[in-house]
Amino acid sequence: MQNGKRKILVEINVYNEGVKIKQTLSQFPPDSPYQVLVVDDGSTDDTPQYISEFQFPVIRHSINLGIGKTIKDAIEYGQKNGYDIIVAMAGNGKMQAEDIPDLVRPIEEEGYDYVQGSRYLKKGRKDNLPLFRDVMIKLFTWIVSLITGFKGTDVTCGFRAYKLSILEHPRINIWQDWLNKYELEYYIHYKVLTLGYKVKEVPVSMIYPPVKKGYSKIKPFTGWWSMIKPWILLTLKIRK
Repeated sequence: MQNGKRKILVEINVYNEGVKIKQTLSQFPPDSPYQVLVVDDGSTDDTPQYISEFQFPVIRHSINLGIGKTIKDAIEYGQKNGYDIIVAMAGNGKMQAEDIPDLVRPIEEEGYDYVQGSRYLKKGRKDNLPLFRDVMIKLFTWIVSLITGFKGTDVTCGFRAYKLSILEHPRINIWQDWLNKYELEYYIHYKVLTLGYKVKEVPVSMIYPPVKKGYSKIKPFTGWWSMIKPWILLTLKIRK
């Protein structure tokens, strides 16, 4: 902790987002109270050029390894450098840095361990969210509430904050190889909801582009299976 405050790392994951990453990084002024870490998951477009315009530390993969591996690298960086809280944020321009204080405040001031962003809560925004994705998010979230008993509203929102210390729990092992893609986020989510950690949702904005094409890199079948798989494998105790 610095001056009585917890050290906060904002991990920005990016893959082939081009100018969108510049728009995201521009939201953080030089005097930002957060340390920003950019993890470039093997971009092959002009994304690295835009990142280089800023002075933030960068971890760069030579090839695309997956969002799970990206977050693992950020977690390892945070652990090695004494950070207390990590905030996961996409570099695709949909998430707003102005929401970060609302994500970390429950941890710093209210004793929460894990804070999930929700575009569905009052004051949250989901501008231009495609109808099919809207329906699938609500269905998935309802299923998760049946499994865990936690009445959440937006389990798929990747904008979240949590204490790095929760990853020291003996029943949490994020370093397993099967957690290198979307599985990791939902593995952690399952664990905090079933191991008794204090969890809260707060409203955030997820602003989608007005044109639906290219609004997401989640593939229709393999991507969604990657998100669903941890809930099945962990509930059935096939994985730990």
